[in-house]
Amino acid sequence: MAKPEQVLTIEPQNELRFRGPFNVPVTSYMKLTNPSDRRVLFKIKTTAPKKYCVRPNSGLLEPNSKAEIAICLQPFIFDPEEKNKHKFMVQTVYAPDSDANLEQLWKDINPEQMMDSKLKCVFELPPDLADAPQEEPAKVSPKVTAQSSPYVPAHLEAEELEKAAIEVIQLREEESLLRQENLRLKEEILRLKHSANIGQPQMSKYTPNAVQPQGISVAYLVAGIAIAIFGIIMGKFML
Repeated sequence: MAKPEQVLTIEPQNELRFRGPFNVPVTSYMKLTNPSDRRVLFKIKTTAPKKYCVRPNSGLLEPNSKAEIAICLQPFIFDPEEKNKHKFMVQTVYAPDSDANLEQLWKDINPEQMMDSKLKCVFELPPDLADAPQEEPAKVSPKVTAQSSPYVPAHLEAEELEKAAIEVIQLREEESLLRQENLRLKEEILRLKHSANIGQPQMSKYTPNAVQPQGISVAYLVAGIAIAIFGIIMGKFML
């Protein structure tokens, strides 16, 4: 039994072109269009999954709807003499009428019901860069290669990663300061309690209607205030 023809219209049809320089992330775009009157599931695969970030790499297209797929090539040292064999495949299948678990549906689908289209990757260098020496690839966080989050342009992605790193450092510094303040408050409370105990005569615990020494009451009051302030600071930090 022959495989059914691809229901989606895919642009470009046969090739995905990536234009250098390739020492930084380079993004190419694919447009999927569903011209049918049925819902269609799609999934995008590649022969080199560690070299590309695809967003989104799967989804559902409603009748007469479109989706833009961003395919980001990770930085590498480009060799024009090396033959590129990277390929992408767009797999599609009609979605069931009822709501179903999409992940399980892909596992249970009959291969004969699946439609697929293949595209090869083409790398290009502008003429002014063709003879220029290749620079070292920019370092990219492993999180950038995650393929399940919504698409974010590469230049914004780098800025967000840098901001996130700075925020983490600031939060760690604030946490360290809070811990030091907590220790200081505990030491101050212990010092006040110790001073109060030394300055007041000891009372028998069996004395009826014994009155708490004023120094101890002050120490408890200071301790309560300190704990309350620490709770407010920690509450703001957790937010």
